[in-house]
Amino acid sequence: MQQLSSTTASSTQFYTWDNYRCAYEVHQPINATPEGIPLLLIHPIGVGLSRQFWQRFCREWYNAGHRNLIYNPDLLGCGESDMPHVAYTPSDWAKQLQHFLQTVVQKPVILVVQGALFPVAIELVKREVNLIAGLVLSGPPAWAVITKQSPKWQQKLTWNLLDSPFGNLFYRYARRQEFLRSFSIRQLFANGDAVDEEWLNTLIAGAENIQTRYAVFSFLAGFWRQDYSNAIASIKQPTLVVVGETASSISQAGKNESPQERLADYLASLPQGQGIKITGRNVPPYESTAEFAQAIAPFIDEVSQSVKIS
Repeated sequence: MQQLSSTTASSTQFYTWDNYRCAYEVHQPINATPEGIPLLLIHPIGVGLSRQFWQRFCREWYNAGHRNLIYNPDLLGCGESDMPHVAYTPSDWAKQLQHFLQTVVQKPVILVVQGALFPVAIELVKREVNLIAGLVLSGPPAWAVITKQSPKWQQKLTWNLLDSPFGNLFYRYARRQEFLRSFSIRQLFANGDAVDEEWLNTLIAGAENIQTRYAVFSFLAGFWRQDYSNAIASIKQPTLVVVGETASSISQAGKNESPQERLADYLASLPQGQGIKITGRNVPPYESTAEFAQAIAPFIDEVSQSVKIS
């Protein structure tokens, strides 16, 4: 694989939010002037995941000739950002990204959000309408999951169980290569052969710091599981939903939903929704990188043309 990430990305940069140091990098095209609306990427949460999830997409985006600036931040608790011992909610991460938009980016962006981090984008849209021109939802959760409130007592109970010596041991087990490979094959990728060394090595390196467990435990506790049906129906920005042809759900509530049904439910609710199915399962930007970039490019161009870029 051609490695271009070091020549398209800045070195790690930092900003401060709520007394925490937060990391990000900025990608730009090689030997070309950036143009069009910038992209702000929101990485998924999981063992070893961080902004590094997007490196393959960024390489492909510029290899395909696109010139948008790409802002790629680490959410608090992940990557090179600070990792306080707290239970993170979508609202927390949205506040972090709102500050990032207001102080670092300072111009409208298109959010590109992976998987079950969609609630973070929802919360961000609520807070910062003017700086978000559009959204790309990559492999969003099953509709039955994103519109169902998880009991708060259950969330707290799960968090307390994980935030214990048991959770510490579980995380050490979960960051082993054998577990990461097995989970990725069972739950994330359509083709097990796509679970390659680049993927596994990135996760292993990302989970080396045991403090990364707090963000993962917050996700597993389900603090993001709420009924977002009204909030989704209130998103006024153009929104592109990208679903893998073999998309599945880890949650029991979404087990029986087909990819076509998921797409239809989102498009029925979003005021300015568009949708497309592409090859792959649950991590299209990594598993089907070229096809994902090709699928979202017309939408990015369309939104760029409708927004006056200063």
